[in-house]
Amino acid sequence: MSWMKKSALLASITSVALVGAACGNNEEGGAAEGDALSGKVVMDGSSTVFPIMEAVAEEYSAEQPEVEVTVGVSGTGGGFKRFVTGETDFSNASREIKEEEAAEAEENGVEFTQLSVALDGLSLVVNPANDWAQDITIEELNKMWTDTNVKTWKDVRSDWPDEEISFFSPGKDSGTFDFFNEAVLDDTDIREDAQLSEDDNVLVTGVAGTEGAIGFFGYAYYIENQDTLRAVAVEGVEPTTETINDLSYPLSREIFTYVNNASLKDKEQVADFARFMNENAAALSEEVGYVGMEQARYDENMKMIDELAGE
Repeated sequence: MSWMKKSALLASITSVALVGAACGNNEEGGAAEGDALSGKVVMDGSSTVFPIMEAVAEEYSAEQPEVEVTVGVSGTGGGFKRFVTGETDFSNASREIKEEEAAEAEENGVEFTQLSVALDGLSLVVNPANDWAQDITIEELNKMWTDTNVKTWKDVRSDWPDEEISFFSPGKDSGTFDFFNEAVLDDTDIREDAQLSEDDNVLVTGVAGTEGAIGFFGYAYYIENQDTLRAVAVEGVEPTTETINDLSYPLSREIFTYVNNASLKDKEQVADFARFMNENAAALSEEVGYVGMEQARYDENMKMIDELAGE
């Protein structure tokens, strides 16, 4: 079973992936015998980052089976709501933390560090029956998603057919929505008839099942479902591993995880997981459909992890 399909199954049952063997009641964890660790690692946040962290957590559980890792999928905004109160150790994010979120963390005494995980290309997708929209501009996307007078594809471009458009978008708690809002909508309200969901698999199903549909989400979800979806080039550039890596694709972006500094310093299993994640992020990101960064970026992450963990 693929990472994505397994993710959808886990999310539909509990909305939280529980990875690794259950441990005892010691939440702080620590070394047991030799290098064996126990305790909990709690993270929540972006559905975009979720496939990477699920993969990392499953690999980590093979090395540290007594550490219980939970990976929530409440969206970037939902994850930060828990993180800024100190409820979670990591917050996965497809955008940078907002000023008001950082201020709330400061009020609660939560200090944090941003770690870059991988590169992503926000992908515009249509139903495979759509053979007309091969390329689209940012201006056209803005018009489509903000102007309620646009009802058909012909309203976007005169030589496109008079086919009704259905719109599928990540929910407003999603960092992917925030990125699209900034890069495409220009902070204009999204049209009210767009169907929003925090679950990217719901968006995949919606576009795949509606001939005139258009939607957007992270590149990995497109790659996982490219047999039922087609990506549209933006400003003449298609989303590919190469165009995302060199940032020539207009909707390329970094994706992140934020770590609670106190957790990193005081919980040995959190520091160990952070190191493991950083060492394996490039390979596992590519395995689930994203693009690994240059090694120098991961070296920068490791330096911060070691300094904060006191080593």
